[in-house]
Amino acid sequence: MKNPKIIEDIMHYLVHNSILYTVGAVGFIHLTFLVVSLFARVMPLAYFNILSVTIYLFCVLFCKIGVILPVYVSLILEVAVYTAISVYYIGWDCGSYCFLFSMIPIIIYLGCFLFKGFSRWIIVLVLALYFAEYLFLYFRFADAEPVFEVGYALRAFLMIFSAFLMMFDIVFYNMIYINSSESEMTSLEKKNEKLSADAKEDVLTSLLNRRGFLPVVESLMKNSQLSHFCIAFCDIDNFKRINDTYGHDCGDEVLRHISRMIKREMHGCEICRWGGEEMIILMRDYDLTVARQKMEYIRRCVETNPTVFYNKRISATITIGLEEYNNDYHEPEDIIKVADERMYYGKQHGKNILIYEDMD
Repeated sequence: MKNPKIIEDIMHYLVHNSILYTVGAVGFIHLTFLVVSLFARVMPLAYFNILSVTIYLFCVLFCKIGVILPVYVSLILEVAVYTAISVYYIGWDCGSYCFLFSMIPIIIYLGCFLFKGFSRWIIVLVLALYFAEYLFLYFRFADAEPVFEVGYALRAFLMIFSAFLMMFDIVFYNMIYINSSESEMTSLEKKNEKLSADAKEDVLTSLLNRRGFLPVVESLMKNSQLSHFCIAFCDIDNFKRINDTYGHDCGDEVLRHISRMIKREMHGCEICRWGGEEMIILMRDYDLTVARQKMEYIRRCVETNPTVFYNKRISATITIGLEEYNNDYHEPEDIIKVADERMYYGKQHGKNILIYEDMD
């Protein structure tokens, strides 16, 4: 049974914003512990929690600009240091050691996103160091008297809250991982269903492919009563640089994002993924003036709505060549070629532009 659409949307959001969510959640937890420390008059812990909250505020800024490695390192170090200080000041029975176990799914999940291949041994090393810290704290402080004595009720609250955080992190990040795996499997199944000889849709974007698009244009050209239309040839600017910088998975997400945006804004139009990062829009019953206004709007939408990919905001622009059908065109490729040449002219003269007439 498939998840309801709203649950899928929520999970998609959490997966693609997991690092920002983690930083915000951990920062909020430290804000809670700051209040508890002040209530218990454990001032060293209160001061450290102020420092921790400040660190995570900076981490939020790093997430916003897509710099993730310092955030990952800050999470690991801050939790390791805070656990040791907390155990030292308020004792083993307050459950602070649970923070180390809470970090295990975060270290693995975010680490697998950051590190590839042999470098993933870094994740194993971090987990080993966390386990070593746990053993050291246990043998050194399990039976030691804490610096600050806290009441039984507060101690029980801290133990239950810390244990809850540990269980929640394990369940939450496993749920995200399972959802991501299921989504990937579902996506692969759908792709396999569409990989037939007569497939008319592009697998990645769900737009028409050439096989599905050209007959539609040809039919319009043969029907004199429905022959009033425009063709827009769109190409994502600097797409190779996006792939080289962020990886092909990110490039695919940029393509899907722009495709969804165009489909939403060009409701009722046929849209084709012509190849690579190229898309063609067939606008029935549009004259050149209206088509120009609509394509300029599409160009601005793409420019001002970056793709969010694992907390990175990937900006992209498109260059568009536009042509209106007339009786001089006899084949679909003829009008498409003119729109393509205008798009190419725009590429050679600054990009992120709409060209709607011959410039030579």
